[in-house]
Amino acid sequence: MMQATLRSVVRFDGIGLHTGADASIEIRPAAPDFGIRFLLGGAHIPATVEYVVETSRATVLGIGERSVSTVEHVLSALVGLGVTNAELAVSGPEVPIVDGSAKAFADAIFAVGVETQPRPCAMLELREPFEIREDDRALILLPSDRLRVRFLADFPPPIGVQYFDRVIDPDVYRAEVAPARTFGYLDEIEALRARGLARGGNIENALVFSPEGAMQTLRWPDEVVRHKVLDLLGDLALLGFGLRCDVFAVKSGHGLHARAMLALRSRHLAALSARSA
Repeated sequence: MMQATLRSVVRFDGIGLHTGADASIEIRPAAPDFGIRFLLGGAHIPATVEYVVETSRATVLGIGERSVSTVEHVLSALVGLGVTNAELAVSGPEVPIVDGSAKAFADAIFAVGVETQPRPCAMLELREPFEIREDDRALILLPSDRLRVRFLADFPPPIGVQYFDRVIDPDVYRAEVAPARTFGYLDEIEALRARGLARGGNIENALVFSPEGAMQTLRWPDEVVRHKVLDLLGDLALLGFGLRCDVFAVKSGHGLHARAMLALRSRHLAALSARSA
């Protein structure tokens, strides 16, 4: 797999899902080996798991007093389209939520084009199964020469149990994952807002479920699990290395994903250090 970047800059303006504050992001091409980094007030925050400072309802990256929330959707779009080098200049406390999915990010990246760079991508090659569990949640990674995601989601009614299974490539990502929107229950909105979350959420940028069902037209009957896959791919980006494996996810979320990426990244960096010693 070769490194790649965007051919041109793309920009988005809007509001943050959780803060409700004005937010913008400019996704810029970057040189080989730059990686994916967020630019906040003149300081770079690498999009790697060491910089995760919060995983409650969204993945938040931070360094010192600077932080940026809800990074998973834009990271998902970059990973889904094979972009390995990009500078993400953010204004505001969050990445704009847009319509609650990664569709706008993925469509814009596809429209300007992805440029292959003359440098191989640093890869993490799994040589044995990796597993992490927490109560009834699990994330299992098996060695493979492709990226396949199987996700079992289980939520209270009216969502229920949903299952997704696909080999992920840019075409599949754009068509079957990127448009899936973030979601929540009508009766939990006030509780979330009391915790300082979901202040920018509305029916234009999130699926809302009442006891009777979705309050908007679903893009797929299983849109919820597709969004969980979208989030998972964004969190996998925090490994900081290319990854080809079979992923089995059972009811997993940002916190479990971050723990898994930290363990894998730490193990891989230690192995690289031992080889070079």
